[in-house]
Amino acid sequence: MANLFRRILCPVDFDPNAIVVIGMARQVAEQTGAKVILFHVVPVPIQVVGQPIALEPFTAAETSAKMRLEKLAGEHLGGTAVSYETFVTSGDPASEIVRAVREQNADLVVMATHGRTGLSHLILGSVAERVVRESPRPVLTVRALRE
Repeated sequence: MANLFRRILCPVDFDPNAIVVIGMARQVAEQTGAKVILFHVVPVPIQVVGQPIALEPFTAAETSAKMRLEKLAGEHLGGTAVSYETFVTSGDPASEIVRAVREQNADLVVMATHGRTGLSHLILGSVAERVVRESPRPVLTVRALRE
């Protein structure tokens, strides 16, 4: 039987849970021989209708995020048998993650859930919840660390 997972998309947002999520993706990859694709979305604020958005801040933010992502990858995946790649984009995090599942031909998504409830969940929504609903592939969610 062929390996079930060949490409694991691992979205990270650089909070303390990123290390836990990367570790979980690494464990699955070690068991299956899959490649880990670390991914970060620079959130784009909601545009006021009719107002142009300057792209320069997002380019700088993407460059900075790419450097941070490479550092995380090196620290937590470098020196292991797991192959990996990184990429960064800008946009709505949930939409971009679902798009990346398709574009990167991912077989599995491993991501954190922040466990927001009540009003903060209503206002902020849940990126993980949207990805679980919209992803064409299985999503493994890792519960947020308690601080």
